[in-house]
Amino acid sequence: MAIATVNPTTEETLKIFTPLTAEEIEKKLHLAETTFQQYRLTSFAHRREKLLKAGEILENNARKWAEIITLEMGKPIKQALAEIKKCALVCRYYAENAESFLKPKTIASDASYSAINYQPLGIILAVMPWNFPFWQVLRFAVPALMAGNVGLLKHASNVPQCANAIASIFLEAGFPEGVFQSLLITSNQVEGVLRDKRVKAVTLTGSELAGRKVASVAGDELKKSVLELGGSDPFIVTKSANIEEAVKVAVTARTLNNGQSCIAAKRFILEDAIAPKFTELLLQEYQKLKIGNPFDETVDIGPLATANILEDIVQQVDETIAKGAKVLIGGKPLEGKGYFYPPTILTDIPINSPGMNEEFFAPVALIFTVKNIEEAIILANSTNFGLGASIWTNNQTEIDLAVRDIEAGSVFINGMVKSDPRLPFGGIKRSGYGRELSMEGMLEFMNIKTVWQK
Repeated sequence: MAIATVNPTTEETLKIFTPLTAEEIEKKLHLAETTFQQYRLTSFAHRREKLLKAGEILENNARKWAEIITLEMGKPIKQALAEIKKCALVCRYYAENAESFLKPKTIASDASYSAINYQPLGIILAVMPWNFPFWQVLRFAVPALMAGNVGLLKHASNVPQCANAIASIFLEAGFPEGVFQSLLITSNQVEGVLRDKRVKAVTLTGSELAGRKVASVAGDELKKSVLELGGSDPFIVTKSANIEEAVKVAVTARTLNNGQSCIAAKRFILEDAIAPKFTELLLQEYQKLKIGNPFDETVDIGPLATANILEDIVQQVDETIAKGAKVLIGGKPLEGKGYFYPPTILTDIPINSPGMNEEFFAPVALIFTVKNIEEAIILANSTNFGLGASIWTNNQTEIDLAVRDIEAGSVFINGMVKSDPRLPFGGIKRSGYGRELSMEGMLEFMNIKTVWQK
């Protein structure tokens, strides 16, 4: 895939970028390594000052950054603005908390003094996706840089201007040039960078296939890796739930970012008693959604990010329908320019269909019905994914069962699954391993060093 800005609303190629040569990559690696040797010795106060400045730059120029996001991947502008504000929030969070997270911890032992010290590893390679092109990068970069590491970003090929913009923000904030660099390279060039002995670890957010490839190389090199891959999150609703509130949140949980989120609610698992009411209310809300130019502040659904993503969802929906699923709304791509796929609701999902087994990266709600909470949890766990889960109930026994038995990295009760700088984020099963955000995410790329003195 070419490194290029292609407007998904108009399908127009706006700018093409030439991948870095081997010599150019070497210069960036050398700069990153030499910078790290000095940067790792800087104080938390020094880093905090720069990071708070980065947060200010994000907030003060929010519209500028948001427009780049919307231009390159089609997110509605109001959601792009919210993404930038969240990036500023993560800057402030780690500026305020990193020093306490990484403070040496004294431990009682047989020594006169023993402790745990936290030290940065060095160059961290980040292979990042297009769907939250600022947030996904900042949630890695901010804790990594605040800890004293340096970062190299290989961003998705369809958001090169986002990648360069993020690098410019860190520079404007006063970080040395080698602390965070954008690598405009192809997927085929990633392995060579990861195998370089100066690169100490890798983090990837993306597809299961990409995760397998990167994890394989990292494993062969015995380098630390963190993977956040796909998801097919369940949204369980039982008869004790507030149905109207659940439906309202369900619409956002499925259609946010044009339905292109790993933690989007994708499978709506409904108890029989309330399934007809929930489905009817969901259909009514879907009919209200406005599709169109994502730069229009009133638009709810913009285009999918690329032609390939549109082709994939068309194939998945068509096959699911061919095997017996029913369409309540949508089900076909819109005619004309742009990679538009309308809000769609499918019911009666066949067991052997993509709707049962695959991740749908579009505003497509898949409706399932069950008899009780036990069946709901079994169905929720039937997928290979294990990223997030949401359950709507006012029954404490059902809450306890969901928290204990749902196989996922997070369980949200009466709320939409979301990432929060204060809480660890990640999955299990084929949704990946390791954690981002919170103190736990920060420690992923640290040398947790034991100190023992007689």
